[in-house]
Formats: sequence, C-alpha cells, structure tokens
Amino acid sequence: MLGLLNAGLDAVQARLAWVTTDAIDWKFYLQVCSWSVCLFESYLLLRQFPLYSKTEPPPVLAEHFKPDTFKKSQAYGKDKAKFSLISGLYKQVVDSLFLHYGLMAWSWKVGGRIIAKLGYGPEYEILQSIAFAFTLFFVSSLPSLPLSVYQTFVLEEKHGFNKTTPALFVTDLLKGWAIGFAIGAPFLAGFLSIFKWAGDRFVPWLMAFLLIFQMSMVVLYPTVIQPLFNKLSPLPAGDLRGRIEALASKLNFPLKHLYEIDGSKRSSHSNAYFFGLPWSKHIVIFDTLIKQSKPEEVEAVLAHELGHWYFMHPTKLLFLSQIHIFTILALFPAFLHAPPLLRAFDFPPSVAAKPPTIVAFLLYQMLLTPLEAVVAMLMNAVSRRFEYEADRFACELQTTLKDEEMADMGDRLGRALVTLHVENLSTVWVDWLYSAYHHSHPTLTERLRALEGSKVDVAKQKGVAEKKEL
Repeated sequence: MLGLLNAGLDAVQARLAWVTTDAIDWKFYLQVCSWSVCLFESYLLLRQFPLYSKTEPPPVLAEHFKPDTFKKSQAYGKDKAKFSLISGLYKQVVDSLFLHYGLMAWSWKVGGRIIAKLGYGPEYEILQSIAFAFTLFFVSSLPSLPLSVYQTFVLEEKHGFNKTTPALFVTDLLKGWAIGFAIGAPFLAGFLSIFKWAGDRFVPWLMAFLLIFQMSMVVLYPTVIQPLFNKLSPLPAGDLRGRIEALASKLNFPLKHLYEIDGSKRSSHSNAYFFGLPWSKHIVIFDTLIKQSKPEEVEAVLAHELGHWYFMHPTKLLFLSQIHIFTILALFPAFLHAPPLLRAFDFPPSVAAKPPTIVAFLLYQMLLTPLEAVVAMLMNAVSRRFEYEADRFACELQTTLKDEEMADMGDRLGRALVTLHVENLSTVWVDWLYSAYHHSHPTLTERLRALEGSKVDVAKQKGVAEKKEL
C-alpha cells in the first residue's frame, strides 16, 4: 500500500519538477493572489453594505424584531462591515509591505542569532526553526493589536457586548502567547522531526502525526486550555439539566459532563457546543444563553447540536479535512527542494541552496492563498448542509423517539434561533454571495423557512403512520 502511495507521489513530483529549477517571480505571484483575494472580500462587503440601510426586517421576521431592536441590529452590522473593510485592507497593506521587504528572510536571520546566543549553530535547524517561527509570529502580530483593541473596546463596547476589562485583555493576550509557545514549540519539533526521519516519504507519517495532534487538542483545549480563560462549572440541577440529560439518555448520547461556562465574563454573545471522544462527550452552555432563553428553547438548541453528533458531522468534517491535508502535503515535496522559491523571497544563496523545511512549508502555504479561499467556500457549503440536517433532526425527534413531548421541538428551535439573533443583534439581511463565501451557517430566514418545511413533512409522515395503524 505504501509502495503504491509513494509511486503516485513520485509521479506528482515529476510533473512539478520545474518548481525546483525555474526562476519564477513567486513574490509577484503571491502579491497578486493575496491582493485579489483581499479585493474580492472587499467587493463582497460592498455588496452587503447597502442591506444595512433597510428600515424593516424580512417579512418572516417582522413579528420577532421590534423596530428599535432591528435598528440596533442594522447599526451593529454596518459598524462591523466598516471595520471589516478597513481592517482587511490595512492587514493586506501590512502583509504586502512585510512581503516586499523580506520579513521571512529577516526572521530566519534573527532566529539564527537567537540560538547563537544560546550556543547553537545553524546545523540545529529545528531549534532555529522554532526561534524563526515565534519571531515571525510576534512581529507580524504587532500591527493587528490596535485593531483588536478597537474591536473590543470601541466597536463591541459601543453596541453593549464587551465585558472585557483592559487588564483581562492584556492577561488573555499574554496567556495566548504563552500557550502558543508551550504547544507550538513541541508541535513544531515533532512536525520537523518527521521530515528529518522520513525524507520525501513523509506524507503518511505526517498525516498520522497531525491526526493525533488534532485528536489530542479535542481533549486538551476544553479541559486544559479553555479553563485558563473561562470558568466551567457543572450545570446546576433543575429543569434545564433534567431536560438535557433525559434527551441525551433517549438518544444514547454518551454524555459525561454538562457544563455552564461564564461567557459573560468577556461578551454578551451566547452559544452552546459539545466536545470529546466518541465514548465520552461533554456539553458546554454559555451562561448568556441560559439567561436569554427558556429551558425548553435551550433544550431545542442542544437537540440541534445532538443532531450533528447523530449524523456524525464532526467525523465527516474531519475526513474532509484529511483529504484537504493530504492534497496539500502531496504537492509539497517539489517546493521543499526549490532554491528558486527562497531566492524569490530574499533569502541569501547560502540558505536557499538547502531550503529549511519550515520556511519552504510556510512559503508554500502562502502560495496556496487563492486555492484555500475556494476550499473554505466549499467547506462552508458542506457546513450549511449539515446545519440544515441538524435542524431537521430536531424537528423529527417526535418521530425518532416516538415521544409526543417532542412534537413542538421545531417551534422551540425556531424561537431559540430568533432569540439568539435578537440578543446578538445578528444581521438578518444578507447578500447571497457574501453569505456563501463567509458563513458556515444558513441565514436565519433560510433556517426558519427550512424548519417550516420540515414540520410540514413530519406532520405528513405522522398522518401516513396513523392511517396505516387504522
């Protein structure tokens, strides 16, 4: 099996042999591609922007949005769109300047100086790669800090969502950097060690390594990392806990823990999700969601989330991500041995002659910018389909569980979705192309329309079943 895989990969590399020899202006290509994506995203924002001037919600939502609430929603959406447009162009200008003046080559040189002060030479490529990666990350993240401050303390504050204090903002930032180093350094060491060990036959071994890392993070993030930022407490006994535990039991969902998270510590936005391994799942509900919705509506939101589990949506997305990763890795060896690629980005001949793995990989990832934009759009389409399936699952619980108490689950879910949009001042007028590119969920109008269709189908199925019984 490995022999067949390697033969196929060799054939791919043979077709890409020109990458290792031809002097291509890769920097110009990347500038054109990154600006094309940026300008396309700006165009989408300009398509969306006029919709914030509408004075009334869609007819299907008219009874749910009070005039004052809709006005606030439109104002919030308009301010976010302005911020996204300006910040997107600003980031692109900064990235272009970094690219033009050779930030990556400079960072590699600085990484070498850092390990030299520790007594190590350039033969310690993995150590220099770690120093390079964190130098590059630190320098490239500095220009975006003012944007984060503005978004948190001006934009979100203006519309009543921000709960983050300046001290908490700085603490979160420092914690994020510390965790990034604590996880990133050993990850990078393992990642690069596989290249050293396997050579050009790295693809299956690196995929296995990345899969193990992904599975580890599924467990580590909510149990180790997230508690450093938020407090997870067992959901108190009561109507809501009883409803969720009963629903999980009926569906044979392997619920181990049921948590309430203090999302209100930083924001008024709300959410709910589950995580864990196949045999041990944990549900987390934001305290804001509990305050904003009735227990039966929160139960409906969780019914939707359990629909994702029932249809194995996380597993399917993981499978698709593995196909994506395999495609990326399969094409990489040609770029791994491409001195012209590094020379195009201002690396000296001594470095370009034997390209450092991490440098070649990061440059290769940057060259994939337009392809990644298309892949993200396709993944959003898959995600939206899964959202419809999970909504339909909630509607069909009455039939699935043969439980008449679930007969109004579709209505409850619809009310919960409306409440979430109202409380979060979410945009309800959305351009179709903007939504297709950016949104992993259907719009509220689309979901309510689909829910109505699902409820009609369930009623028909129930009627057919009753006739058969007669």
